[in-house]
Amino acid sequence: MKVAITGVGIACPAGLTVDEAFEQVLAARSKAASIEGFDASSLPVGFACETRGVDFEAHVGAKEVRRIDRAGLLGVAAADDAIASAGELGSDPARVSVIAGTGVGGLATLEHEVGVHLARGPKRVSPFLVPMMMTNATAGLISMKHGFTGASLCVSTACASGANAIGEGWRMIRDGSADVVVCGGTEAAITPTSMAAFARMGALSTRSDDPSTASRPFDSGRDGFVMGDGAGFLVLEPWDRAEARGATIYGELCGYGRTCDAHHITAPAPGGVGAIACMEQALAGAGLEPSDITHINAHGTSTPLNDAAEAEAITKVFGSSGPPVTSTKGVTGHLVGAAGAVEAVIGLACATRGTVPPIANLTDPDPAITIDLVRGDARSITPGPVLSNSFGFGGHNATLVLAPPS
Repeated sequence: MKVAITGVGIACPAGLTVDEAFEQVLAARSKAASIEGFDASSLPVGFACETRGVDFEAHVGAKEVRRIDRAGLLGVAAADDAIASAGELGSDPARVSVIAGTGVGGLATLEHEVGVHLARGPKRVSPFLVPMMMTNATAGLISMKHGFTGASLCVSTACASGANAIGEGWRMIRDGSADVVVCGGTEAAITPTSMAAFARMGALSTRSDDPSTASRPFDSGRDGFVMGDGAGFLVLEPWDRAEARGATIYGELCGYGRTCDAHHITAPAPGGVGAIACMEQALAGAGLEPSDITHINAHGTSTPLNDAAEAEAITKVFGSSGPPVTSTKGVTGHLVGAAGAVEAVIGLACATRGTVPPIANLTDPDPAITIDLVRGDARSITPGPVLSNSFGFGGHNATLVLAPPS
């Protein structure tokens, strides 16, 4: 069964619409800057890629803004836009499902209320803490707002969460579990404790003298990722159903792979064996050969181990003359659980527009990495299938294959 993408929504550091985000990614304009959401002056890393300018009140109202964590607000905003772009769904609400991925859920609320508890005692802890911090909140909020009574699920597989959520939506459409699935990912992990923790484990870039150059996927000078926040969502439905209701079809989700390294809680498996299996699974599900892929949107976090392992895996699957490879994280930073969803939105834009963005800050490519990295200027390609990778702590791997409508 062909799975149509009939709705697209995004709220990320690069922009609040697909056109705006794609323009910024195409121009390789890094969004890393000093954190504005709180005083980060005492932290070892005080910069990130924040999503700014979202009118949350327009989506949930002034009262509810105070009762929903930023992760939920970002997710609802992106999902609302995806649903609006899908038009009248014309489906029994019981046949519409929601799958929202997130790595940590309402972390900012949890941190704040722990502080309240320690400073002022248990009776001052907010009664809204539990619904604000729980990882499944975003899926529930989207379902409640739109009256969707089908399955409402949360996927939490670290940095693979958004891609896994979309992939599981693909499976639900194909197995007939739902007529429509609203699926994607959200994350708001730019918080004091989160930033301190990721810095302490050596995952973040420390290039504080010039944050805009800090995220540099596949560059020999890469020293860690830049934290980002945001959300991305897609609306999926069977192709023939989408055509029958006259929907705008933005593209096709044609393949999905999911594997686990079963190797280490944070480090990728040597040789990228889990990533290799994941990409091969996605290609098989799409009925495509490696030579059919026109472009790869790499996970490309800008960390030494991840980039090297992914490059090796890509070489083993696609050979020495594989398709052009990019990573958008040089612009957006790493959105953790939302990364795969936002990158699916950008990847779909690349597939349909026939343009591959350059990797921001790639000035000195790692000589040990031999894949075809896009640098300097955007590259024109024949519109066609794009493969998008997402890999998460815990060894979770997810790969999506997206294509223009045909």
